[in-house]
Amino acid sequence: MHPEVSIVIPVKDEDKNIDALAKEIDAAFAPVDFSWECLWIDDGSTDDTAKILTQLHDKNPHHRFVLLTRNFGQSAALSVGFQNARGDILATLDGDGQNDPNDIPRLVKLLREHDADMVNGVRRKRHDSFVRKISSRIANGFRNRVTGDNITDVGCSLRVFRSKCVKRIPVFKGMHRFFPTLVRIQGFSQIIESPVNHRPRIRGETKYGIQNRLWVGLADLGAVKWMQSRLVFPEVQSQASASSSEEEK
Repeated sequence: MHPEVSIVIPVKDEDKNIDALAKEIDAAFAPVDFSWECLWIDDGSTDDTAKILTQLHDKNPHHRFVLLTRNFGQSAALSVGFQNARGDILATLDGDGQNDPNDIPRLVKLLREHDADMVNGVRRKRHDSFVRKISSRIANGFRNRVTGDNITDVGCSLRVFRSKCVKRIPVFKGMHRFFPTLVRIQGFSQIIESPVNHRPRIRGETKYGIQNRLWVGLADLGAVKWMQSRLVFPEVQSQASASSSEEEK
């Protein structure tokens, strides 16, 4: 029997965070009335991440994992997670412990109550450096202006959405930074927002900085703008099935 909700978590060298985050997820989902799984995607870690994920799965089958052969990036890892997740509802969060798993059941409830396609998190009282918060605010505003979208916090990794939203989503490096816009391009326009908790990173080291995001982010923005005007997702209304005589041939 497939789970109703799949949590997808890309990780890269997060061996210090996995056990603690897994325990939080178990506690957050203990009282829920739906079935669930947690799918960890190891994006080419060089520490003990793979070992810890294997041990976690052996102890608790709620937690599954996929090991990539090398580091492909967060967007590729998410895509692999979407392909392997079994739930009709998917949730994503970072593996660094800054997202709060306790928010996910509430977002699932909102998604169902509003019959929405996606609930995007908006981080409250962000526990990041001043430079990172300012650069994120500028980038978020610039993305919205260029794409014509109105997402308060595109950079928030904590979101819940229908699995159908990512069946045909374009996959490219940096895709995760434009996720709500790419979902909307495909015709899934029922996107709502909800405040979520944000916590300081207490273990491990951040993988991102301004220099490794600014210029590639601008290039990605141009690509997404092009997609908005050029991508087509045909929908089939009906079709004639093959006749019995043709099937016999």
